[in-house]
Amino acid sequence: MVSEIYEITKSFPREEMFGLTTQMRRAAVSVPSNIAESCGRQHINDAVQIFFIARGSLYELETQLYLALDLKYVSEQVAKETIQKITACKQLLHGFINYYKSLKISNNE
Repeated sequence: MVSEIYEITKSFPREEMFGLTTQMRRAAVSVPSNIAESCGRQHINDAVQIFFIARGSLYELETQLYLALDLKYVSEQVAKETIQKITACKQLLHGFINYYKSLKISNNE
């Protein structure tokens, strides 16, 4: 998804380079970065908290995509396809969160 967001934002107006373009790229990069950080944590509570941060970045990215659509920086088709991918990522993260929470219960942490 990160590569796709970079590709999409390449066509944004130059004046958005330090605005929406940067915001969307940061939000997109934040998701896998936070997932990687979560997996490296020793405590389940820490991992779950960082998964929630990653999920928040997905919601942020989704909102920014709607803004890009409103501003006509992306087509409805591109927005729809990308939102579907964001939704799939949210579902995967939800699965991670539930899995880690189940570990917490079984380990009485």
